[in-house]
Amino acid sequence: MSPDEPGALDLDKLFAARLQAARARPYLATALFALHTVESRQVPTMAVDRHWRCYVSPGFVDRMPVEDLAGVWVHEVSHLLRDHHGRSDRVARERGLTGPGERLRMNIAADCEINDDIYGDGLVPPRGAVRPTALGLDEGQLMEDYLRQFTLGARTQSMAWLDCGSGADGLAREWELGPDGAHGLSAQEQDAVRFRVAQGLKGRPGSAPEGWRRWAEKAFHPPQPWRELLGAAVRSAASGSGAGEDYSYGRPARRSASLPGVVLPSLRRRPPRVSVIIDTSGSVSDTELGSALLEVAAISRAVGGRRDLVTVVPCDAAARIAHPLCRAEGIPLMGGGGTDLRTGFAKALRTHPGPDVVVVLTDGQTPWPDSRPACRTVVGLFPRQGASWDEEDPDHVPDAPPAWARVVDIG
Repeated sequence: MSPDEPGALDLDKLFAARLQAARARPYLATALFALHTVESRQVPTMAVDRHWRCYVSPGFVDRMPVEDLAGVWVHEVSHLLRDHHGRSDRVARERGLTGPGERLRMNIAADCEINDDIYGDGLVPPRGAVRPTALGLDEGQLMEDYLRQFTLGARTQSMAWLDCGSGADGLAREWELGPDGAHGLSAQEQDAVRFRVAQGLKGRPGSAPEGWRRWAEKAFHPPQPWRELLGAAVRSAASGSGAGEDYSYGRPARRSASLPGVVLPSLRRRPPRVSVIIDTSGSVSDTELGSALLEVAAISRAVGGRRDLVTVVPCDAAARIAHPLCRAEGIPLMGGGGTDLRTGFAKALRTHPGPDVVVVLTDGQTPWPDSRPACRTVVGLFPRQGASWDEEDPDHVPDAPPAWARVVDIG
């Protein structure tokens, strides 16, 4: 071994850094100690695979102070807790992203989501940590949002070395042990770790950054079949013929060649716009309203993550404001009176530009529009034990959603 060649992995230093990370972020301790370390000289720094193994470069550990290594521990385990590998795979399928360059972009975007709020309060950012500001982007966004806002170029040239493993971008590496290797966690064990971490965050919400509190809330509401059905219904409505289509002279129709002197517009597809009407009447519980906000975020993902194309209309007996979707938790769901979602439909359809799809989240205790809207409609129905919720008429049977709406039972 030459004098310049790094020696064996300094486990004492590495584990001292992990202990410091657990002390700085006690709610992440379960996840930090669930990682199995693997010495690797093929990794530039530290990296994780999707099976919860942490690959560590001995030379990197030698060069880095313990304080910086603690930050790297938290960074790498954050990729796994936030399911960046699964989310990257979904984004790659939905947007047709292929090749190592796109996976590098996903790794950078995932780093931006993590690094914008995990440091401070006893945890120092490691040297070279990628921040959204380095790309000229605002903080507080998700990986999917960042990914849409930058391409590889001059600003990312210094990040070409970045490699956090398949746990960050979903792409398997040659140096990873794979699904059949030793010391990997099963899907059930991974879910158990996430639940324990989310439980710790829910118990001490004041000590955690906003990004982690948001993650813990979603971890306590895992996807269920009806959510998949609702997302599929929205995607189907948004991708159907006529939805998001309009004539444009930006690219003339091919038939123009057969008509000299005449320019015909072509039919072009644009991203669909979605209006979500949320029932805020007295018959809808606070828990259901909280669930509705989670569904709004899921709906935005169902149409490709374009939050700027989603508006939310809270409605009881009247609908007042159509809110643009920035973050679901910032939308005020005020109400509590009677229910007449016809006013919500009217408000949603009057927005400019108008929606291609209307999604209604309600318990069904409402009159419905007499005529079919000009756009597709999806109704998510909250469950009810009895036939009605009406203090004045307990025997009242509410109207069923109209036949022209696609209905999905929620819960």
